[in-house]
Amino acid sequence: MDNVTGQPNPAPLTSLDHWEDDLLHRYPDPAAITKEKTTAAFRNYDSPPRDTVREFYRLNHTYQSYAFVRDKEKEFLSFNKREMSVWAAFEFLNQLVDDSDPDTDLDQFQHLLQTSEAIRADGHPDWMVLTGLFHDMGKVLCLFGEPQWAVVGDTFPVGCAFSDKIVFPEYFKNNPDINNPDYNTKYGVYEPNCGLDNVHLSWGHDEYVYNMMKDHLPEPALYMLRYHSFYPQHREHAYGHLMNAHDHEMFKWVDLFNPYDLYSKSPVPPDWKKLKSYYEDLVAKYLPSTLKF
Repeated sequence: MDNVTGQPNPAPLTSLDHWEDDLLHRYPDPAAITKEKTTAAFRNYDSPPRDTVREFYRLNHTYQSYAFVRDKEKEFLSFNKREMSVWAAFEFLNQLVDDSDPDTDLDQFQHLLQTSEAIRADGHPDWMVLTGLFHDMGKVLCLFGEPQWAVVGDTFPVGCAFSDKIVFPEYFKNNPDINNPDYNTKYGVYEPNCGLDNVHLSWGHDEYVYNMMKDHLPEPALYMLRYHSFYPQHREHAYGHLMNAHDHEMFKWVDLFNPYDLYSKSPVPPDWKKLKSYYEDLVAKYLPSTLKF
């Protein structure tokens, strides 16, 4: 019995392969995660409840070009802006409401706790609980003056044709890459099945937090972090032609994670006072006392 959650611990497994197979067989039931509304009510982009959602994607699709993404990678992936503790970074996130998200208007730390607590309730390993807590940490980019359209929202490849499976595809009409023959074909600057590690996705918090965490968490966690907003692939399967066999294998972890990110959103925040000591110990187990941002 887990002395924190009161839930029975899973039976011990005999090998790493057995453990991974068991973990992946325990895909969540979305209906069991969401409490206040049906799963069909999530990701409603036809009539989003806030006007900011549509305007967000207009800006995002207009300005997320191949050149913009490469410039942002150079600017931020050196992690030379600031050094601070995890908890100081979370304090900043408490000020942020994601303009791209039609499903919640809670601050980001509450959403992260909802995600990680749903993962923990289903008995997944602690590194995956930590992944839930950290998956949106990259939104601290807003701390450095970045507009939300360059930080949050669904991600998609740049440097090749924009799929019509991306939300609000009509807003790409003003993107400078849309008429550029180097970037507007199926493969663009890439080769068939080149692997996502060679593909540049629209710039934002996913790539940022992946690079921040890549020396601290196992590869399945890193795929969850890097591609959790890549809905055009993990939901719509629009970019399989750029993925290699390893990507396809690893996306089973992204698929495992996604329901916890999406369906755990609730207007009722978790009780941080009761959870604080568990998460302080969890962060200390995997991460140094400060991180570079």
